[in-house]
Amino acid sequence: MAEGWTHTLKADQIEIFSAGIRPKRIDPRAVLVMAEAGVNISHYTSKHVSEFKEVLFDYVVTVCADASEHCPILPGKSRIVHVGFDDPPKLAEQVDGEEEKLDCYRSVRDKIRAFAETLPESLTCRS
Repeated sequence: MAEGWTHTLKADQIEIFSAGIRPKRIDPRAVLVMAEAGVNISHYTSKHVSEFKEVLFDYVVTVCADASEHCPILPGKSRIVHVGFDDPPKLAEQVDGEEEKLDCYRSVRDKIRAFAETLPESLTCRS
């Protein structure tokens, strides 16, 4: 969702790469709630951070606790910034009903959008 919002809102200002330390398939509920907001992430793929080992990043932004705790060492002088968001699948496990589960995703989607709207300026305040 973070990649989708950043591409949609800030593609003219930020070159974004998205990867994880344990990539999985794109979550269908994330695809659905992003589509509700007008952002198509259905064609996105989950990538491992090792795919970008040759890229010199200005900033590495981690958006979940697991990534923050296990962020690999990257080449160059990347500033690592952690912006924590709840994990939608974990939130959804705590509620019954598909609509309630989607509401968990919507809540996180909207928080991520609010953060993406502050980029890139907010990165210098957090590093």
